Amino acid sequence: MTKRTSAKYKIDRRMGENIWGRPKSPVNRREYGPGQHGQRRKGKLSDFGLQLRAKQKLKGYYGDLTEKQFKRIYVEAARVKGDTGENLIGLLERRLDAVVYRAKFVPTVFAARQFVNHGHVTVNGKRVNIPSYRVKEGDVIEVRERSKQMALVLEAAGLPERDVPDYLEVDHSKMTASFVRTPGLGDVPYPVQMEPNLVIEYYAQN
Repeated sequence: MTKRTSAKYKIDRRMGENIWGRPKSPVNRREYGPGQHGQRRKGKLSDFGLQLRAKQKLKGYYGDLTEKQFKRIYVEAARVKGDTGENLIGLLERRLDAVVYRAKFVPTVFAARQFVNHGHVTVNGKRVNIPSYRVKEGDVIEVRERSKQMALVLEAAGLPERDVPDYLEVDHSKMTASFVRTPGLGDVPYPVQMEPNLVIEYYAQN
Protein backbone atom coordinates (compact mmCIF):
# COMPACT_ATOMS: atom_id res chain seq x y z
CA MET A 1 0.00 0.00 0.00
CA THR A 2 1.45 3.36 -0.95
CA LYS A 3 1.78 6.18 1.53
CA ARG A 4 -0.82 8.16 -0.40
CA THR A 5 -3.31 5.31 -0.44
CA SER A 6 -3.14 4.98 3.33
CA ALA A 7 -3.49 8.78 3.59
CA LYS A 8 -6.79 8.96 1.71
CA TYR A 9 -8.89 8.45 4.86
CA LYS A 10 -6.85 11.11 6.66
CA ILE A 11 -7.71 13.56 3.87
CA ASP A 12 -11.43 12.80 4.31
CA ARG A 13 -11.23 13.24 8.07
CA ARG A 14 -9.15 16.41 7.85
CA MET A 15 -11.71 17.95 5.51
CA GLY A 16 -14.65 16.59 7.51
CA GLU A 17 -16.17 15.51 4.19
CA ASN A 18 -16.37 12.31 2.16
CA ILE A 19 -14.67 13.93 -0.84
CA TRP A 20 -14.76 10.83 -3.07
CA GLY A 21 -18.25 9.68 -1.98
CA ARG A 22 -16.95 6.29 -0.85
CA PRO A 23 -19.21 4.08 1.29
CA LYS A 24 -16.29 3.13 3.58
CA SER A 25 -15.13 6.66 4.36
CA PRO A 26 -14.62 7.21 8.12
CA VAL A 27 -16.50 10.51 7.76
CA ASN A 28 -19.68 8.50 7.22
CA ARG A 29 -19.33 7.45 10.86
CA ARG A 30 -17.83 10.59 12.42
CA GLU A 31 -16.99 13.95 10.97
CA TYR A 32 -14.21 15.08 13.29
CA GLY A 33 -10.51 14.81 12.56
CA PRO A 34 -8.09 12.08 13.62
CA GLY A 35 -6.26 11.96 16.94
CA GLN A 36 -7.05 12.99 20.51
CA HIS A 37 -7.80 16.60 19.58
CA GLY A 38 -10.02 15.76 16.64
CA GLN A 39 -13.26 16.46 18.49
CA ARG A 40 -12.39 20.02 19.51
CA ARG A 41 -14.95 22.49 18.32
CA LYS A 42 -13.81 24.16 15.15
CA GLY A 43 -13.67 27.95 15.08
CA LYS A 44 -14.99 29.96 12.16
CA LEU A 45 -12.48 29.88 9.31
CA SER A 46 -10.94 33.12 8.04
CA ASP A 47 -10.99 33.97 4.33
CA PHE A 48 -7.46 32.57 4.09
CA GLY A 49 -8.57 29.41 5.93
CA LEU A 50 -11.47 28.90 3.51
CA GLN A 51 -9.19 29.40 0.50
CA LEU A 52 -6.55 27.03 1.90
CA ARG A 53 -9.17 24.40 2.66
CA ALA A 54 -10.62 24.66 -0.87
CA LYS A 55 -7.13 24.18 -2.31
CA GLN A 56 -6.37 21.19 -0.03
CA LYS A 57 -9.70 19.58 -0.93
CA LEU A 58 -9.23 19.91 -4.69
CA LYS A 59 -5.57 18.87 -4.50
CA GLY A 60 -6.46 15.91 -2.27
CA TYR A 61 -9.28 14.78 -4.55
CA TYR A 62 -6.91 14.19 -7.47
CA GLY A 63 -4.73 11.81 -5.47
CA ASP A 64 -3.15 14.32 -3.11
CA LEU A 65 -1.01 16.02 -5.76
CA THR A 66 2.16 17.71 -4.57
CA GLU A 67 2.05 21.49 -4.13
CA LYS A 68 4.54 21.88 -6.98
CA GLN A 69 2.37 19.84 -9.39
CA PHE A 70 -0.82 21.62 -8.38
CA LYS A 71 0.64 25.12 -8.62
CA ARG A 72 2.03 24.34 -12.08
CA ILE A 73 -1.50 23.41 -13.22
CA TYR A 74 -2.88 26.62 -11.67
CA VAL A 75 -0.26 28.77 -13.45
CA GLU A 76 -1.20 27.16 -16.76
CA ALA A 77 -4.93 27.66 -16.07
CA ALA A 78 -4.31 31.36 -15.36
CA ARG A 79 -2.33 31.77 -18.59
CA VAL A 80 -5.04 30.34 -20.85
CA LYS A 81 -7.90 32.58 -22.01
CA GLY A 82 -11.23 32.20 -20.22
CA ASP A 83 -12.34 31.59 -16.63
CA THR A 84 -9.31 30.46 -14.61
CA GLY A 85 -11.41 28.27 -12.26
CA GLU A 86 -13.04 26.45 -15.18
CA ASN A 87 -9.65 26.09 -16.88
CA LEU A 88 -8.19 24.61 -13.69
CA ILE A 89 -10.91 21.95 -13.50
CA GLY A 90 -10.54 21.19 -17.21
CA LEU A 91 -6.77 20.67 -16.88
CA LEU A 92 -7.19 18.43 -13.81
CA GLU A 93 -9.82 16.31 -15.57
CA ARG A 94 -7.55 15.86 -18.59
CA ARG A 95 -4.92 14.07 -16.49
CA LEU A 96 -4.70 10.45 -17.62
CA ASP A 97 -5.12 9.09 -14.08
CA ALA A 98 -8.29 11.21 -13.66
CA VAL A 99 -9.72 9.86 -16.94
CA VAL A 100 -8.94 6.24 -15.94
CA TYR A 101 -10.73 6.86 -12.62
CA ARG A 102 -13.73 8.61 -14.23
CA ALA A 103 -14.10 5.75 -16.76
CA LYS A 104 -14.46 3.31 -13.82
CA PHE A 105 -11.48 1.23 -14.89
CA VAL A 106 -10.23 1.30 -11.27
CA PRO A 107 -12.01 1.95 -7.94
CA THR A 108 -10.03 4.97 -6.65
CA VAL A 109 -8.00 7.87 -8.00
CA PHE A 110 -5.00 6.55 -6.04
CA ALA A 111 -5.35 3.18 -7.77
CA ALA A 112 -5.61 5.01 -11.12
CA ARG A 113 -2.20 6.63 -10.62
CA GLN A 114 -0.62 3.27 -9.79
CA PHE A 115 -2.47 1.54 -12.65
CA VAL A 116 -1.09 4.03 -15.19
CA ASN A 117 2.37 3.94 -13.60
CA HIS A 118 2.53 0.18 -14.01
CA GLY A 119 1.85 0.39 -17.74
CA HIS A 120 -1.70 -1.04 -17.87
CA VAL A 121 -3.09 1.74 -20.10
CA THR A 122 -2.72 2.83 -23.73
CA VAL A 123 -3.66 6.14 -25.35
CA ASN A 124 -4.45 5.85 -29.08
CA GLY A 125 -2.79 2.41 -29.07
CA LYS A 126 0.47 3.54 -27.42
CA ARG A 127 1.38 2.60 -23.88
CA VAL A 128 1.56 5.61 -21.56
CA ASN A 129 2.79 5.25 -17.98
CA ILE A 130 2.73 8.90 -16.88
CA PRO A 131 -0.32 9.66 -14.66
CA SER A 132 -0.09 13.41 -15.38
CA TYR A 133 -0.15 12.83 -19.17
CA ARG A 134 -2.70 15.24 -20.62
CA VAL A 135 -5.44 13.67 -22.68
CA LYS A 136 -6.80 15.57 -25.70
CA GLU A 137 -10.32 15.61 -27.13
CA GLY A 138 -10.81 12.55 -29.35
CA ASP A 139 -8.13 10.46 -27.60
CA VAL A 140 -9.00 6.80 -26.98
CA ILE A 141 -7.85 5.35 -23.67
CA GLU A 142 -7.80 1.57 -23.31
CA VAL A 143 -6.88 -0.97 -20.64
CA ARG A 144 -4.22 -3.28 -22.11
CA GLU A 145 -5.42 -6.77 -23.06
CA ARG A 146 -3.42 -8.57 -20.38
CA SER A 147 -4.78 -6.22 -17.67
CA LYS A 148 -8.50 -6.48 -18.47
CA GLN A 149 -9.13 -9.43 -16.15
CA MET A 150 -7.41 -7.91 -13.10
CA ALA A 151 -9.63 -8.10 -10.00
CA LEU A 152 -9.22 -4.36 -9.50
CA VAL A 153 -10.61 -3.62 -12.97
CA LEU A 154 -13.54 -6.04 -12.70
CA GLU A 155 -14.48 -4.66 -9.28
CA ALA A 156 -14.40 -1.01 -10.42
CA ALA A 157 -16.75 -1.47 -13.39
CA GLY A 158 -19.46 -2.74 -11.04
CA LEU A 159 -19.25 0.06 -8.46
CA PRO A 160 -22.76 1.45 -8.00
CA GLU A 161 -21.82 4.74 -6.34
CA ARG A 162 -20.16 6.32 -9.39
CA ASP A 163 -21.55 7.19 -12.80
CA VAL A 164 -19.41 7.82 -15.86
CA PRO A 165 -19.75 11.53 -16.84
CA ASP A 166 -20.99 12.46 -20.30
CA TYR A 167 -17.69 13.96 -21.48
CA LEU A 168 -16.40 10.38 -21.73
CA GLU A 169 -17.75 7.60 -23.93
CA VAL A 170 -16.94 4.31 -22.21
CA ASP A 171 -17.36 0.73 -23.39
CA HIS A 172 -16.74 -1.57 -20.41
CA SER A 173 -17.01 -4.70 -22.57
CA LYS A 174 -13.90 -3.55 -24.46
CA MET A 175 -12.44 -1.47 -21.58
CA THR A 176 -12.08 1.60 -23.79
CA ALA A 177 -12.90 5.25 -23.14
CA SER A 178 -13.03 8.13 -25.58
CA PHE A 179 -12.39 11.64 -24.26
CA VAL A 180 -15.20 13.59 -25.93
CA ARG A 181 -14.62 17.10 -24.59
CA THR A 182 -12.95 19.08 -21.83
CA PRO A 183 -15.46 19.52 -18.98
CA GLY A 184 -16.29 22.58 -16.93
CA LEU A 185 -16.98 22.58 -13.19
CA GLY A 186 -20.69 21.87 -13.67
CA ASP A 187 -19.95 18.73 -15.74
CA VAL A 188 -17.74 17.01 -13.18
CA PRO A 189 -19.52 14.61 -10.78
CA TYR A 190 -17.83 15.68 -7.53
CA PRO A 191 -19.55 14.11 -4.48
CA VAL A 192 -18.89 17.34 -2.53
CA GLN A 193 -18.82 21.00 -3.49
CA MET A 194 -15.52 22.11 -5.01
CA GLU A 195 -14.69 25.82 -5.05
CA PRO A 196 -12.00 26.52 -7.66
CA ASN A 197 -12.74 30.26 -7.34
CA LEU A 198 -11.36 30.13 -3.76
CA VAL A 199 -8.29 28.24 -5.01
CA ILE A 200 -7.68 31.03 -7.54
CA GLU A 201 -8.04 33.64 -4.77
CA TYR A 202 -5.57 31.70 -2.60
CA TYR A 203 -2.86 31.74 -5.27
CA ALA A 204 -3.60 35.32 -6.30
CA GLN A 205 -3.02 36.53 -2.73
CA ASN A 206 -0.16 34.25 -1.64
